[in-house]
Amino acid sequence: MTASPRARRDLVLDHLRQSPDGLGTAEVAALTGLHPNTARFHLDALTNEGRASRAVERRASPGRPRVLYTACAAPDEERNYRLLAELLAAHVAASADADARAVAAGHGWGRAVARQTAGDAAPEDAPTDRAIETLRRALVQAGFRPDVSARDGGFSIALRHCPFREVALTHREVVCGMHLGLMQAVLAESGGSLEASLEPFTGPQLCLAHVNTHRDSRRNADNGLRSSDSGANPP
Repeated sequence: MTASPRARRDLVLDHLRQSPDGLGTAEVAALTGLHPNTARFHLDALTNEGRASRAVERRASPGRPRVLYTACAAPDEERNYRLLAELLAAHVAASADADARAVAAGHGWGRAVARQTAGDAAPEDAPTDRAIETLRRALVQAGFRPDVSARDGGFSIALRHCPFREVALTHREVVCGMHLGLMQAVLAESGGSLEASLEPFTGPQLCLAHVNTHRDSRRNADNGLRSSDSGANPP
């Protein structure tokens, strides 16, 4: 099976980390089995990402000096949270009540986020507007880029830039259930009768959340997740 571009780039970085004196493009190509142009592409990408540095070799002998690449030390905040997220999502997904457990986890997350963001809404706004603004801010804090619009007596929220996109590709029910629980809890903490449902993967890079004052008969009665057959990728 052909390795993904990210896997090839990580392989290049591994070799750089094992060579503190630096490696040239030809050496990286030989070590990884990549074409020199491909090796150079990944080396330049690592440099642009701040994961590698580039310098011209200092040499006393005649000849054109090489450009050497060395690995940069990982920043203190860089951790493999994606692996942890995938492991936890797989654990939840293996349970018989995965959907319910995911929504319940989202409830706990949403209650905490709601308390942090509730004071950000303007106090003179109507209760519904305050609740929607609190939800919008909570979604931004969670990592989304939400776009709220009024529609059919309620609200639609276009959700882009899913913060767990890679995990959602393999554990949709867990990630989407958690995000639904987040929204439900934020609205519950805000008071009023607003309820949320979630329609995952409605288009390329897009999920849709719906907020209404009454139950929508089109929703799944168990958890508020609507089915979508678009086959699109998460945002």
